[in-house]
Amino acid sequence: MNNNYNPLIVIPLYNHAATVRKVAKEALSISKNVLVVDDGSTDGGIKNLKALPLNTIRFDKNKGKGTAINSAAEYAKANGFSHIVTIDADGQHFPSDIPKLLRYSKNHPDAIIIGKRKFKNSQAPAISKFGRKFSGFWAKVQTGKTITDIQSGFRVYPVEIFGKYKTFSKRFAFEVEIVIKALWAGFQVREADVEVYYPENKEERVSHFKLIKDNFRLGVLNTYLTIRSMIPIAHRKYVKNKKGEVISLNPFRVVAEQLKRDDNPMHLGISGAWGSFWGAIALPGLRSFILMVGVGWFNLNRMVAFSVDKLAIPPFIPFVCIQVGFFIRHGHFLTEISWRVLGVQFFQRVWEWFLGSLIVAPIFALIVGSVIYIVGKIMRIGARKLL
Repeated sequence: MNNNYNPLIVIPLYNHAATVRKVAKEALSISKNVLVVDDGSTDGGIKNLKALPLNTIRFDKNKGKGTAINSAAEYAKANGFSHIVTIDADGQHFPSDIPKLLRYSKNHPDAIIIGKRKFKNSQAPAISKFGRKFSGFWAKVQTGKTITDIQSGFRVYPVEIFGKYKTFSKRFAFEVEIVIKALWAGFQVREADVEVYYPENKEERVSHFKLIKDNFRLGVLNTYLTIRSMIPIAHRKYVKNKKGEVISLNPFRVVAEQLKRDDNPMHLGISGAWGSFWGAIALPGLRSFILMVGVGWFNLNRMVAFSVDKLAIPPFIPFVCIQVGFFIRHGHFLTEISWRVLGVQFFQRVWEWFLGSLIVAPIFALIVGSVIYIVGKIMRIGARKLL
């Protein structure tokens, strides 16, 4: 990362003529380096910035907030800036909080810093509060990290992050995608509390978030990110070398680095135990969802968890569960295999399958987790020799 910390304040603008000048003037009182990216506004807001000593980029038509931020990052790189601070033009955020974010960013120059909005004493609409919690839930599933306000547009980005990995979202969803993929790539994401302003009069609130279209885009993005997070293939990572340069590690090197970690055998064992437990439990459909969410939520090893899950594929484990459940109910094992026992008494066997799985699944998880832990110890020794 550039050792010369030099931030650029970026104001993405789209039809906020009434508030953009105030935001820009306050930003200029903090830094002389301010860039406004007019994303195809049709209300003439860019004209309100005349005589202000700032730079502008203007699109002839609306391309989306993601495109505006990427364009600002390209401008920042070309002009020697190390970071960009993005603040919305609608007046929701206070430029006076910029120094706080910059101080935090200077202490963590390689991290994305998100301004976490203080909703407690604000007039924030219920839908905004719900959206923040909902997006935070899926971010935890996809990365294993807790991000309180992933939808906040008040941020500090290291410009080095842009171009390191591909993002596809062009509009509001971009701000979610870039954070999730930054975490996958090994960058840090941190949050700092900031104030937020929502007018009491709802008519004064100008939002370009399209409830149906943008929620649909976020839904599609979260579906993609969740599925990708569950695929047991390592992401390309970025780390600093001895010279302080950001370099990439290919997926094979990433796996070797993971195996070298001191806590890895235990992590692998817990991942295996989680996968085998939910693979064996008799809750078809629901168990797969809980397995998937838990792997992301607890930041477990996806490759291990989803591989050992397949060990419980019928018929062996379900048969063992039914036998154990039958023994619990009747005091002896099931020995008769007939249409009456398996067909007519189907619902009894299902109940015994569930009942038996409550005993078998924890034992199965303990055995599989212990074996993986031991194998992980051996693999870690081999990885250390390799590296």
